[in-house]
Amino acid sequence: MSRSLKKGPFVDTPLLEKIESMNQANEKKVIKTWSRRSTVVPEMVGHTLAVHNGRKFIPVFVTENMVGHKLGEFSPTRTFTGHSAEKKVAKPTSGPGPGGAK
Repeated sequence: MSRSLKKGPFVDTPLLEKIESMNQANEKKVIKTWSRRSTVVPEMVGHTLAVHNGRKFIPVFVTENMVGHKLGEFSPTRTFTGHSAEKKVAKPTSGPGPGGAK
């Protein structure tokens, strides 16, 4: 369920204050944050945020396409290592199959 339009997007206050102060000072530093629930707002565009995924901080460079999404969407919490090492061996075919050349 989405958030009410009259409330506006949710952004943690300390995070928004850091970004606004950096925008006024015209600085570009990496900001560490644990707030995966914060929504990306236009003020964040061009900044790099280090979003915590539960184990380490993942650097996320914010672009215009990310506005409206949550920070947690850009730092995955699970690493897919692939399926098991067992591979199914294909059965060798002896000659043309049914309906093949004669």
